[in-house]
Amino acid sequence: MAINASSSSPATSAQGNAARPIIVAEKLGKTYRSGKLEVPALRSVSFSVEPGEFVAIVGPSGSGKSTLFYVLGGLTSPTSGSLTIDGADFSRLSDIERTRLRRAKIGFIFQKFNLLPTLSAMGNVEIAHDIANLGAEEKKPLDRALLEHLSDLLGIGGRLEHRPNELSGGEQQRVAIARALISRPSIVLADEPTGNLDTKNSDAVLDMLHKSSREMNQTVLMITHNPEAAQIADRILYMRDGEIVNVERGSRRVAHEA
Repeated sequence: MAINASSSSPATSAQGNAARPIIVAEKLGKTYRSGKLEVPALRSVSFSVEPGEFVAIVGPSGSGKSTLFYVLGGLTSPTSGSLTIDGADFSRLSDIERTRLRRAKIGFIFQKFNLLPTLSAMGNVEIAHDIANLGAEEKKPLDRALLEHLSDLLGIGGRLEHRPNELSGGEQQRVAIARALISRPSIVLADEPTGNLDTKNSDAVLDMLHKSSREMNQTVLMITHNPEAAQIADRILYMRDGEIVNVERGSRRVAHEA
């Protein structure tokens, strides 16, 4: 049976229940069809997330977590249910409006990095900033102070002129994080961000995601199959067979909080 995971979060408690959820999913369903065959990937998934909250979504392959990632990011539409992002009902938005909201509000971090191979690390960050500005009424210049801050935190300051094939896997993922954060999105969606990394680089990536939530008040949703990595989050939603089957609090402390 599906569990409604719309419980209160640390962000809510700290603000006296005044914070409006930035993400509200109500009975989300997604069914893929191939001829007469129907395969349900999401089954009546409901939960909410507060601004600045770090939520991990955990489950084995085929549990529906990746489908949920694409629905939350506006990359695919649910078959049923509703999704509200920062007060905007996705179902009532046109494709153009949904694209604009995604550019303005959401930063993506993918397991396979998805860096453009012909551009330097700096070029990958700059193009992400330019894309976020598309359609904006007021064009914002690249925030050089933020870029320097992110580069220092991520340890890539001396690597920005290098192309992806000249960077290690850990460096590429850290560039991907800088790319996702450079436009100051309200929401960061991370899809298995440590899946291709060793333990040292995994810890660095998780620490950075934690810092972006705490220091920049960004809402982070991390999809992972690794329950241990998920412990860094404020709240953990466990998925199986397209449903949320359990909800727990994270318990892992990061190095800068020790």
